[in-house]
Amino acid sequence: MSGGGEGEGTSLEFTPTWVVAAVCCVIVAISLAAERGIHFTGKYLKKKNQKPLFEAIQKVKEELMLLGFISLMLTVFQGRIVKICVPASTMEHLLPCSLSAESSGGEESHAAPEGSGHRRLLAEELAGGYCAAKHKVPMLSLEALHHLHIFIFVLAIVHVTFSVLTVVFGGAKIRQWKNWEDAIANETYDAEQALKTKVTHVHNHDFIKTRFLGLGKQSAIMGWLHSFSKQFYGSVTKSDYAALRLGFIMTHCRGNPKFNFHKYMIRALEADFKKVVGISWYLWVFVVLFLLLNINGWHTYFWIAFFPFVLLLAVGAKLEHIISQLAHEVAEKHIAIEGELVVQPSDDHFWFRRPRIVLILIHFILFQNAFEIAFFFWIWVQYGFNSCIMGKVRYIVPRLIIGVFIQVLCSYSTLPLYALVTQMGTHFKKSIFEEHVQVGLVGWAQKVKKKQGLKAALGGSTQAGSTQGGSTQAGSTGGSSLGIQMAGIARRETKPQSEVQPANGS
Repeated sequence: MSGGGEGEGTSLEFTPTWVVAAVCCVIVAISLAAERGIHFTGKYLKKKNQKPLFEAIQKVKEELMLLGFISLMLTVFQGRIVKICVPASTMEHLLPCSLSAESSGGEESHAAPEGSGHRRLLAEELAGGYCAAKHKVPMLSLEALHHLHIFIFVLAIVHVTFSVLTVVFGGAKIRQWKNWEDAIANETYDAEQALKTKVTHVHNHDFIKTRFLGLGKQSAIMGWLHSFSKQFYGSVTKSDYAALRLGFIMTHCRGNPKFNFHKYMIRALEADFKKVVGISWYLWVFVVLFLLLNINGWHTYFWIAFFPFVLLLAVGAKLEHIISQLAHEVAEKHIAIEGELVVQPSDDHFWFRRPRIVLILIHFILFQNAFEIAFFFWIWVQYGFNSCIMGKVRYIVPRLIIGVFIQVLCSYSTLPLYALVTQMGTHFKKSIFEEHVQVGLVGWAQKVKKKQGLKAALGGSTQAGSTQGGSTQAGSTGGSSLGIQMAGIARRETKPQSEVQPANGS
């Protein structure tokens, strides 16, 4: 188009330089402010030795980079995308709104701001004329591509925001348990002596009285109902915390009864947070499936809101049920025991014997809830509250109520439950060690493993050595095996080792 055309169609060749410079200045300033804000936040977290939260910030930067790449792809290829032409009949099926709604909305579009009308006319002119010559229609208009671009950006921002809010409020709830940890740590007693001299009547223990219903295996339904309702009030009591804490310590670090379990639990939760804040590939698959099934009359946006709701209730009930199972195991085996009541952590209590599945489900719940809220506000701002995609009020209100309920319940009940109960697996996490200890173990194990590989390569020559040399080789091999084991502890969850005694402050 020539420079004398509509303002919406003027190219950079005929745009005043001060306009181009001013717009670029604003965009660059906002981008740099956001980048510097993330950078200084990361430096602050690193200074405070909050490496898990620092890695979460890095994950946010990765997501923003991905969004930038998506934005670049949509911008670079928009000219080609709008020129993909298809028969008009293929555009009459699987519509979010009926064609009658589009025709009735045509008059409303003329009443819209003039700039918006010009953009729509330009989009139709750009692709419509090209495809009309082929007796076809554009597969995706420029305006629709722009709206899709905005939705992807809004979705990522809302998901990150909701994830941060969930962990902040959930972490605040967990930090309230520090008083319980301090009270237990202030008790001065010899653990081994207490285990031998003290007699505990199991059914009189607070943990057993609140968790063991004594209904037998035939009343498993009542047990699940009790676990389901428990997540809404007093999901974790002091007796629950003390019993699970002692079970963890006696299983994984028996020689250190003053082990700071609360501090370890916070570190483990922060390490998991960096996984929750990201958008994994399977979550993007969910977005694509939703956009595919958002068909007029199906009310997909309404029914799909119940999926994370039901899933969250199931996760909460499962976590509560695991605590009850631990109480049942002790109550069914013993009437009275010497020493403190100790539960036995095990992966058998979790779905498919994998505690990590719970984190994946929480990740999906938070993303799906953020998706619902982001979709609602995107439709509201982009098309208006009365848009046909928005639906009727009787479908909108329940969606918003469910979204708020999920956010509150996940923050104050499910996430704290996860932080505590996930420690009841067979394996402990590498967060059991302080950060500097983890780094030292990994470095030491790598050196041992390298040394083992070198000795294996020279195995033929060392076999000709003296008997004393052979003994030295055997000792080195044993040390190498220990190094590999410790490297496993530092890199991933490891099997319980009663010999491992983390420092008191860890």
